[in-house]
Amino acid sequence: MGYCIICGRSGKTISDVIGVCVDCLRNRPYEALQIAMKAHIEYRKRLGLPPEPPKHSDGIKCNICVNECVIPPNGVGFCGVWKNDGGSLKPIEGFSTGILHYYLDPLPTNCVATPVCPAATGAGYPKYALVNGPEYGYYNLAIFFAGCNLNCLFCQNWEHKNMIVNSRLRATYKVSEDEIVRIALYSKVPCICYFGGDPGPHIIYALKVSRRIVEEAQRKGIIKRICWETNGVVNENIMKEMARVSLVSGGIVKIDWKAWSPAVYQALTGIDGWKAVERVKRNVKLVAEMAKERKEIPLLVVSVLLVPGYVDVEEVHHIAEYIASIDEETPLVLLAFYPTHLLRDLPPTSRRHAQQAFEVARKAGLKRVFIGNEWLLGDYY
Repeated sequence: MGYCIICGRSGKTISDVIGVCVDCLRNRPYEALQIAMKAHIEYRKRLGLPPEPPKHSDGIKCNICVNECVIPPNGVGFCGVWKNDGGSLKPIEGFSTGILHYYLDPLPTNCVATPVCPAATGAGYPKYALVNGPEYGYYNLAIFFAGCNLNCLFCQNWEHKNMIVNSRLRATYKVSEDEIVRIALYSKVPCICYFGGDPGPHIIYALKVSRRIVEEAQRKGIIKRICWETNGVVNENIMKEMARVSLVSGGIVKIDWKAWSPAVYQALTGIDGWKAVERVKRNVKLVAEMAKERKEIPLLVVSVLLVPGYVDVEEVHHIAEYIASIDEETPLVLLAFYPTHLLRDLPPTSRRHAQQAFEVARKAGLKRVFIGNEWLLGDYY
């Protein structure tokens, strides 16, 4: 049973980690965020990561994502991946090395885009899918990047930050471009999916690898779909290139939209919610417009994690309404929350919450709405 420090409300869907309720975040955002940001700052200080995106007067500006860190000499950006190395901006292990873990995941896998994915549905066969149905007997090359430009309190893969900050641990996860390309070209691998963490901080590396894979696939006449699971806050020019690689290869850009209200977004992720929401809106629109060039498979899939008490039907309504205003055929996947990392004092998503969010998204005009990981749903609140 959590308690809101500002208004005094209590309940199952108020987190003591955040310290305030969703209504106070929306109606008294600046006061509420002074409380909500404490958990982010304390955690990141313990890790040795910048508590907020640095804005050092003698630093170098990074334009990879919406944080636009100005990184001090010998310091790192908010993501922990980019550093100011003697006046030059570089990834922490160089441009040709990714800090990542990869594995072969049997298809069809538990992907955010499963309802429309070629690996699960045969969509785009024969140009983009190997069979007219699920691709049993084949594998997705899952590439899990360490480092992220957000600091989500509920991150289910939070160990990626330890991979970045610990130099000895980091050394065990260094992977060259050539190694990823070699595995990706294995005949049983029709798709490559980047996630994490987030691929954003490693995007220079990931795009170089992806272009090599796509060029080789086109030369040989084979299927190699490039997919991304990302938070959508990268630079718009970068997002355009990510989407282009997915467009030509039959892949999907999966953007995880954390919240619509800027203060809710910031309370959950630790970065400037006003800038982040505007960036996500622009990137969603950009990819949705590009999606009109390929009808066989949706280029864009948006997901929303239904965080109890915070990402409620009001948040979902606004997100769905915005997406529908661009393209009502864009798939929206509503994901169930499970308590983990720093946000362990909320229950899993209730079945009623998910159903109401589904109905609200459909009423907002979206035609393709799905509820993901339904096995986590229950009668919790």
